[in-house]
Amino acid sequence: MSVFIIVFNEADRIRATIEAVRDLTDDLVVVDSGSEDGTQAIAEKLGARVIHHAWPGYGPQKRFAETQCRHNWLLNVDADEVVSPTLAAEIRALFKGEGPKADGYEVPIAEIFPGEREPHPWGYTLAPVRLYRFDRGRYVDSTVHDRVHFAKTPTLARLKGRIHHYSVRSLGDEIAKLNAYSEQQAEDLEIRGKTLNSWRILTEFPLNFLKAYIFRRHFVRGLYGIATATNYAYFRFLRLAKHMERRRMRNLR
Repeated sequence: MSVFIIVFNEADRIRATIEAVRDLTDDLVVVDSGSEDGTQAIAEKLGARVIHHAWPGYGPQKRFAETQCRHNWLLNVDADEVVSPTLAAEIRALFKGEGPKADGYEVPIAEIFPGEREPHPWGYTLAPVRLYRFDRGRYVDSTVHDRVHFAKTPTLARLKGRIHHYSVRSLGDEIAKLNAYSEQQAEDLEIRGKTLNSWRILTEFPLNFLKAYIFRRHFVRGLYGIATATNYAYFRFLRLAKHMERRRMRNLR
C-alpha cells in the first residue's frame, strides 16, 4: 500500500500526519505545490518522497499524486489529518493473509477543533473512500471536489477506526481558507456553466447555519460551535454571492 498526501505550507501540521502513517507503508508520497515554510524538508526528514507539482486544483493534484505511487492500493490522507492508532491497526490487519476483499474502504473522518484533544463523541463525521485500489478507482478531475470515482460499480466496505481532522487552526485562518475556497467554487460553477437561483441569497446564510449547527452538530461545542457554524454559513453565502456577481459582470460584456 502507498500513502499519499498533498501539501502547501503545512510545517505546523505535517509531522503528526506523517508520523501516524509512515509505519504503514514503504512508499510515502508527499506532493508539494510550492510551500515556503519548510514543509518539504520536514517531510523528507520523516522519510517521505517529496515531489513538487504546481497547484492545479484539489482533484487534479490528487490524480497526479496517485500516478506517483508505486503500489496498487492507495491510502490518501490530507495534511491536516491524523490517522488514529485504532485505524492504523485496522489497516494493518486488513492487509494480512489474503488482503483486502473490497475495491475501496470508507473511512470515518472526525473533526477536532481548537481547544479539543479528541473528537467529540457526538460530533459530526464524514466517511469518504480514502483507501482504494488504483486499478478500480481514481480521484475525480475537479478543481474543488476530491472524491474517488470508480469506473464500475465497486464493492465498498467501511472501516471503524477514524481519521482525526484538524481543519481549523483558528477562526481567522478558517475564514481566510473558506473565502479562498468560495472563490474556487464560484469559478467552478462558471466553468461548468451551472447557474444557481439568485433568490437563494436570502436563505443561504440562515439555512446553512442551521445545517452546520444542528445537522452537522456544531452545537455540541457550545458557544464555539456557534462561531464555527457562522463561518460555514458565511462561506456558503459567499459562494453564492460571488457566483451571482460573476454573472452580473458577464452581462456587462
